[in-house]
Amino acid sequence: MSDGKGTDKAPFFPHGSTIVDASLRRQQSEHGIGARGRKIDGAEKALGRTRFADDYSFPGMLHCKLKRSTRPHARIVRIDVAAALALPGVHAIITGADLPTRYGIIPWTQDETALAVDKVRYVGDAIAAVAAIDEETANAAVRAIKVEYQDLVPVLDLDTAKRTGDTPESKVNELAKKGNVTKNVALSFGPVDDNIAACRTEGAVVEDTFFYVGTTHAPIEPHCAIGLVEGAPGGAGLVTVISATQVPHYLHRDLAHVLGIPEARVRVIQPPVGGAFGGKSEPFTLEFAVAKLAMITGRPVKCLYTREEVFLAHRGRHPMRMRFTTAADKQGKLKAVKSVIDLDGGAYASFGMITAYYAGQILTGPVAMESYAFDATRYYTNKPACGPKRGHGSVQPRFAFECHLDMLAEKLGLDPIELRRLNFAGEHVTLVNGQRLGSSGLLQCLDAVERASGWRERRGKLGALPAGRGTKRRGLGVASSMYISGTNYPIYPNEMPQSGVQVKLDRSGRVTLFSGASDIGQGSDTVLMTIACEELGVLPEHVRVVSSDTDLTPVDLGAYSSRVTLMMGHAALEACRRLREQVQEAVAHAWGCARDDVLLGLGKAWARENTEKSISTAEAFKLAEARFGTLGSTGGYRTHPRGGDYRGGTIGASPAYSSTAHIAEVEVDTETGVIDIVKVWVAHDCGTAIAPVLVEGQIEGSTSMGAAEVFLENMLYGADAVGVPAASAARRGGMLVGPSLLDYRIPTSLDGPAVEAHIVERPDGNGPYGAKEAGEGPLHSTIPAVVNAVYDAVGVRFFELPLSPARVLAGLRAKNVATPTAAE
Repeated sequence: MSDGKGTDKAPFFPHGSTIVDASLRRQQSEHGIGARGRKIDGAEKALGRTRFADDYSFPGMLHCKLKRSTRPHARIVRIDVAAALALPGVHAIITGADLPTRYGIIPWTQDETALAVDKVRYVGDAIAAVAAIDEETANAAVRAIKVEYQDLVPVLDLDTAKRTGDTPESKVNELAKKGNVTKNVALSFGPVDDNIAACRTEGAVVEDTFFYVGTTHAPIEPHCAIGLVEGAPGGAGLVTVISATQVPHYLHRDLAHVLGIPEARVRVIQPPVGGAFGGKSEPFTLEFAVAKLAMITGRPVKCLYTREEVFLAHRGRHPMRMRFTTAADKQGKLKAVKSVIDLDGGAYASFGMITAYYAGQILTGPVAMESYAFDATRYYTNKPACGPKRGHGSVQPRFAFECHLDMLAEKLGLDPIELRRLNFAGEHVTLVNGQRLGSSGLLQCLDAVERASGWRERRGKLGALPAGRGTKRRGLGVASSMYISGTNYPIYPNEMPQSGVQVKLDRSGRVTLFSGASDIGQGSDTVLMTIACEELGVLPEHVRVVSSDTDLTPVDLGAYSSRVTLMMGHAALEACRRLREQVQEAVAHAWGCARDDVLLGLGKAWARENTEKSISTAEAFKLAEARFGTLGSTGGYRTHPRGGDYRGGTIGASPAYSSTAHIAEVEVDTETGVIDIVKVWVAHDCGTAIAPVLVEGQIEGSTSMGAAEVFLENMLYGADAVGVPAASAARRGGMLVGPSLLDYRIPTSLDGPAVEAHIVERPDGNGPYGAKEAGEGPLHSTIPAVVNAVYDAVGVRFFELPLSPARVLAGLRAKNVATPTAAE
C-alpha cells in the first residue's frame, strides 16, 4: 500500500492493526488465550520481593518535602526561604519562580505549574520544595519557610462557583474564559422535548435531581518519585525520574516541557505500582520537583507523599449534581433522556474537559433511547482538583439513569430486567449520539445474573428477616452499563501508534517483550506473556517482559480509559504473529512441509499431521535465526476515525464497548439505618477473556470499589462536615476533613460484599482475539444496583450518596410520616 509519495505504509485495518482478522486464533495453546494461568509477577509480589518506587535508594540521596498552602484562595505576597536554607543539611530550595512553565495532561487546558506562582488555589497547593539530607531536616526546613498571603474570595461549592468568577478576586483559575467555568458541553440528538411531552400523556416520565459526592482512589502505595542526573550539576546529562506513575510517556513529555530540556535528555522508569485507579494518570508536583532539585544539586532526590498529601493531590471522582428527565411510552420503550449536570472540578482542569463530555457521551448504551440531550458544565472551585477515577466521568450519570430505569419500570408495571431487555441497543449499531457499538453481551449478562441470584423467585419477596431480626429487611436491585475499551484518539493529536511492542527471540528459546504499557496491578504484563505463549508456543517461564521504561521500550500512552488490553494487545499480536510465521517457515523448510503444517505449543514445534514429530522451541528458534538472521519484530496499534460528525462527537468513541449487569442483595436495618451489602452477582462481557483469572479479579475489585462508594466514601471540606461548630467551620473553609485512611471510610475485608463474578464472552472484531475491557466497566452498575436494592427492601428512593445511616434513617422517617401505618 502506497501513500502516494513513493513510500510504503502498513495496511492498517479498521480495528487498528495490520492483522487481517484481529480475532483470528490458530494456535490454541494450552498456555495461551483463555488459559487460567497465574500472573507473571504474582510470586514476586506474594513473597514481598517486588521493588516499588519507595524501595529504591541511591548513594548520597537527598529527601524532598513540599511547603503547602494553608489558604484556599490567596495571592502569594512573599516567600522567605532564608531561615530554611540556613539549616544544616538543607541543600536546595525551589519555588514557583524556578518552574514557571504551565503544563496539563490535556494540551488545551494547561493551567498548572509545578509549584504555585503568584497565587494558591486550594489548601494544600504546593508552594516550595526542599532537598535535605534526610526527611526530618526537610520537614524542619518546610516549617521554617515563611509565606505571606493576601486572601481572596474562596469558592468552595457549585452554587458559589456559578455566580462568581467575573472579578480577579473570585476567579479560581485564570484559564476560565467565562466566570469559573472550565468547560460546558451541550449536545442534543432528536426531538427530546417533544418526546417527553408525548410520554407525559401516553407513557411515563420521571424527573429527579441526583447528587454524587466526591471520592478518592485510596491506593495502598502513595505517590513517590526519585530524580537522578548524569554528570555535574547543571550539566547536559540525562535526567531520570523513577516514578509510581501510570502514564510514563506523558510524564516524559511534560518533564521535558517544564524543565526546558530536550525530550532526549529525559528518561522515565515506572516500577511496579501499588494501586492507582486513575489517581496517578497525570504528572504531579513531586516528579518535577525531584528532577529540578537533582539538576541543581547533582545528587539523587526522593519525594514520598504522606497519606495526607495523597488526598490533596488525588484527582478523584467529581462531585456531580444531576437533573435527569427520563421518558418511556406505555410499552416501556425509552423515548427520551435529558440531563443537566454540574461538576465540581476543583482548582485545576486535569482531565476536566474530557470529564464534561464523558458525563453524557457514554450513557447512550447498552440500554438505548430514541432521543437524548445533555448539558454538562464543569466549574473550578478552591479545592483539590478532580480528575479520572475508575470509570472516569460516566459512573455518576449511570447511577442516576439506572435508578430512573427502575422507577419507570415500576410506573409501567414492568420487571426492571425486562425493561432493560426491551430497550437493548443491539449489536453493530450506531447509537443515538453517533457512537458505533459493536458486539454487546448485555442480554447474556442479564440472563446470567438473573439466573444466579434467583431474581424471579426472590425479588420483592424477601421482606423482614425471621424473628429476632425484625428491624432488618432485605431487597434485590438490578442495573446495567457499558464502558469504552480505550479512547479512540491520543490525548495530544498525532498520527503515530498509540501503543507499540517490540519482541526479541533468543536461541535459548526465551521470548522477551518490550512494551511501554503500564502494569498498575491490572496485569498487562501477564497479557503480554499470554499472547507470546499463544502465538509462539513457548512456556510461561520462558517469557520475559520489560515494560514502562522510556529508554528501553516503545511508546504506550499509559493505563487509563481501559485501553491497554485492546491497544497493547493488538501491538503484541502483530509483532508475535510475524515472528511465529518466520519460525513456522524455517521449521517447515527443514521438514519439507507447508508452513501451516507446523504448530507451536507446549514449548515445542509440532508436525500437524504427525504429532510424534517435534522439536523444542529453542531448536525451532535456532532454525529461524539461521534462515532469517537475528529474530526481532515490532507491532503497533493505530486508531481510525470513529464517533459522530459533530464537535465533540469523537469523545467517548471507542473501538469496542463492554457490557455489564449487576444484581445486588442488601440488608437494611430500619432501626439504625445501617446497610449491609450481602452479595453482588455481576456478569461482564469482556469480549474474549485473554486471561480469565485476571478478568475475574478485575470484576471483583471493580465491584467492591463501587460498593464502597455507595455507603461509605465521601470527601468533606470544612463546613460540609457534620457537627463542626460554625466558628471552626469558617476557619476550616476549604480544608479536607480527615485526610487519612483512619478517617476516610473505605471497607475492610469484613465490610465488603460477597461477589460472584460471571465472565460473558461476546468477542468484538476490533479487539485482539476479540477482547474488550474488563478494568473499569464492572464498577458502573454496582452503585445503582445497590440503591435499587435498598428501595426493594424498604420502599424508599435515595437520590444522594453515600447512603450513610443518618441519610437512610432520615429517608425512612420521611416515608413513615408521609404514609402512616394502619396502627397509627
